[in-house]
Amino acid sequence: MLCSLWTSWPWILLVPGFAMGWTKQSSSAQTDIRNCSMVPPFLPPTVTATSTQLNALRQLMQSYNISAYIVPATDAHMSEYIAKRDERLAWISGFTGSAGTGVVTLKNAALWTDSRYWTQAERQMDCNWELQKTFWTDAIGEWILQEIPVGENIGLDPFLFSIALWQDYGLILQNSNRTLVPIEDNLVDLVWGTQRPPAPTGKIYLLPDAFTGSTWQEKVSDIRSQMKQHPRSPTAVLLAALEETAWLFNLRGDDIPYNPVFYSYTLLTASDISLFVDRNRLTAEALQSLSAACPGPLCVQVEDYDQVQAKVRAFTQGDVLVWIGKEYTTYGLYGVIPQDKLVESIYSPVMMTKAVKNTKEQELLRAAHVRDAVAVIQFLLWLEKNVPKGSVDEFSGARHVDKLRREQEHCQGPSFETISASGFNAALAHYSPSNISSRKLTVGEMYLSDSGGQYLDGTTDITRTVHWGEPTPFQKEAYTRVLMGNIDLAKLVFPAKTSGRMVEAFARRALWAVGLNYGHGTGHGIGNFLSVHEWPVGFQSNNVPLTKGMFTSIEPGYYWDGEFGIRIEDVALVVEAQTKYSAGEQAYLTFEVVSLVPYDRNLIDISFMSEEQIQYLNTYYQTIRQRVGPELQRRRLEEEYEWLWKHTQPFSQGTLLAASLSSLAATSLVAALLPDSQT
Repeated sequence: MLCSLWTSWPWILLVPGFAMGWTKQSSSAQTDIRNCSMVPPFLPPTVTATSTQLNALRQLMQSYNISAYIVPATDAHMSEYIAKRDERLAWISGFTGSAGTGVVTLKNAALWTDSRYWTQAERQMDCNWELQKTFWTDAIGEWILQEIPVGENIGLDPFLFSIALWQDYGLILQNSNRTLVPIEDNLVDLVWGTQRPPAPTGKIYLLPDAFTGSTWQEKVSDIRSQMKQHPRSPTAVLLAALEETAWLFNLRGDDIPYNPVFYSYTLLTASDISLFVDRNRLTAEALQSLSAACPGPLCVQVEDYDQVQAKVRAFTQGDVLVWIGKEYTTYGLYGVIPQDKLVESIYSPVMMTKAVKNTKEQELLRAAHVRDAVAVIQFLLWLEKNVPKGSVDEFSGARHVDKLRREQEHCQGPSFETISASGFNAALAHYSPSNISSRKLTVGEMYLSDSGGQYLDGTTDITRTVHWGEPTPFQKEAYTRVLMGNIDLAKLVFPAKTSGRMVEAFARRALWAVGLNYGHGTGHGIGNFLSVHEWPVGFQSNNVPLTKGMFTSIEPGYYWDGEFGIRIEDVALVVEAQTKYSAGEQAYLTFEVVSLVPYDRNLIDISFMSEEQIQYLNTYYQTIRQRVGPELQRRRLEEEYEWLWKHTQPFSQGTLLAASLSSLAATSLVAALLPDSQT
């Protein structure tokens, strides 16, 4: 699945005509997006009417003496994916994307989001809202300065803003004679009132030992050791990210769709452990595990979730130092800790420790990917049979792959909302179908499926793009170059402690060579039955150096707006590389791909590929046969086994020669059809 934060590489989606010698108009009429320049405005059925909630919010803003109110798309734990009750931006604006910021003034309203979501926003927002096609905080601040007169106040909920984001807004408004006002009573919640979805009530349960890398007591002891080894010797660690507490105590819940986490905080000291959570939701087994060693340093005191701010404030009155991770701690908590009692790092020690999987965790994730491959292979075979009949659309396709996953052992459901996109919808990088927007799948168009599963032993995420008919020469070249980028990064050997940002260009090189690119991140970390986007692993500038034991996705792509989209995504484990020479004490690293589904043979033109890339592909296919083949046979899935064998046939030199001749003929045909000035 695409990274939530997009890379700082330019968003270059070049029209293929510039690279191939022709131009073409988009085949899709934009009748599914709003047109606010018309009288009356044209609004598609996917739009949400927002006048009532905006009017109510503005009345409340006046009573709080603020002229602007900032509404982010997150929760009090800086979660990327949030529960329905925390979808404040979606409720006030209609926009449901996972990344966005809204600002409501007494007269206007505007939404900022990145290019993944521009079309989605135009489909969902009414004409009360302006769409600002950027996601930079500076741009939001500049708009506020233009809209809000000198001497007036800008309000926000301090529990919905990270420390860094609060400080960014403060710098923007500095010396502007405009004041940033923290308001702990969330104004959107007050307007939402009784219509706001209730707090979750699902059980919080203990993950069985068979699916954990170590006991929670071992994890606590390790974090305490890191506290002692820290140069400043902090006396406590405050955990705010939901996955931190879930991982630390081997607990899971279902408070957020697709993410097995629960509302919680943790305050860990050398002698005490406080878990802030709804006690009534803990299963008897979970409570027994947490309290088995009471009293003592491994006794977990369960305290009310809403008391964390008061507890932290009281705790910091003593002679203490509190270690926080700035990325996930909100200003609402940060603001009650005296500055001289803070130990700050970008990520907490739990987040950093969790990112490196131990041997057992690695084996668990590998096993989950074998079963996941079975589900995806079943899905691809089902598509081959049914798409030609005209009986599959994007929505039914998404539901079917979800169903196949649920039938796998240990599966608890999908790890995110399945992206099932055909034709021009696939050019929308984060498109997910509905009964309203779903298109019929046909053999004449490309189809992109980005899906994943939550298994007790691991989280999965895989993207395959396929075409059942006759793809154009450009479609085949674009697909092959995306595949080449995937291979080039996956087989790369690099020094230990290399940041992902330093090597991600290898995934783009084959595309750059012909003037193509993609605008999203190249990969993200992934958890053991936790978040499908697990920070801080990945290939962007804010990710930590790659370390043996980390899992990351590798997912280059290409998107021609209005026509088609391509993405190839695999999950890979960072492993030690076998090199000819040994340089220094630390071994070099490379990747082991654990996603085990073949790529679409119909879209691969190996005439563009090097012998080394072809050999890598053949070796990968042999690995798929060895690991997934026996599982298909064990389950007597003979048709799927035959499909796997057919689609993992090695590419031979004969195949290469035939592909080269085919490519040459196609290029000659295209050249013959073009005017002289374009050849």
